[in-house]
Amino acid sequence: MSELRFVRLGFGGEAVEYQEAWQKQREVHAARFADEVPDTCLLLEHPPVYTAGRRTADSERPLDGTPVVDVDRGGKITWHGPGQLVGYPIIKLPRPVDVVAHVRRLEEALILACADFGLETSRVEGRSGVWVLGDPVEERPAIGGLSLDFDPRLQDEEFDPRLNGPEYAPSNAGQRREDRKLAAIGIRIAKGVSMHGFALNVNPDNTWFDRIVPCGIRDAGVTSLSAELGREITIADALPVVERRLREVLETAELRPRPVGTPA
Repeated sequence: MSELRFVRLGFGGEAVEYQEAWQKQREVHAARFADEVPDTCLLLEHPPVYTAGRRTADSERPLDGTPVVDVDRGGKITWHGPGQLVGYPIIKLPRPVDVVAHVRRLEEALILACADFGLETSRVEGRSGVWVLGDPVEERPAIGGLSLDFDPRLQDEEFDPRLNGPEYAPSNAGQRREDRKLAAIGIRIAKGVSMHGFALNVNPDNTWFDRIVPCGIRDAGVTSLSAELGREITIADALPVVERRLREVLETAELRPRPVGTPA
């Protein structure tokens, strides 16, 4: 892969509105398709916003009617906002595109970046993104005084944590010692060029996630670098580390088209 260009669009008081960043993505995407610019990764923070991918169900959206921006990426609903480092790698990939391989590369870069801060993270089979793994089920504390045998989430596929008190809130998954997502990934490939990307929780207010069913997942939660490490990590701290790891993984990747006849 060619050299990766980074563009820092705005952070903190200069955080970039979602629609503005989406338009910027489209402009860079068109330029990359035409080979007018190199592979480019946009890095930024957003003001608070909920965005919903194509597979989002109505039951996963905010119950109070909070506005949600519907987008053309894969995945489901999530939140973006202060304290979250968002990256949009706009990269030309060989056709037929191996979408899974591209997602795995993004995950690998973020796993390495987390390790640089002293935090071990992992993948979870069947679930994209970067995760902090919880304790084995039998070793987790009981919720609300109930044994795990009576945990309603085990019996009800439509269990809604938003209606059942803070002990089930996604932001409290660490207290429950459950799996918790540290970085979400949702992408779109158009004309062989990637759009959208990742959101790494550095030091956000994770209670924003309690108003939705994050990524449509009801039996796990969310976390951040700062929460897991027990010390304050800032966007300014994370930026150079994430850039270095993205460059290391993406620039050295041997991009290959997906073998014809195998699933994408």
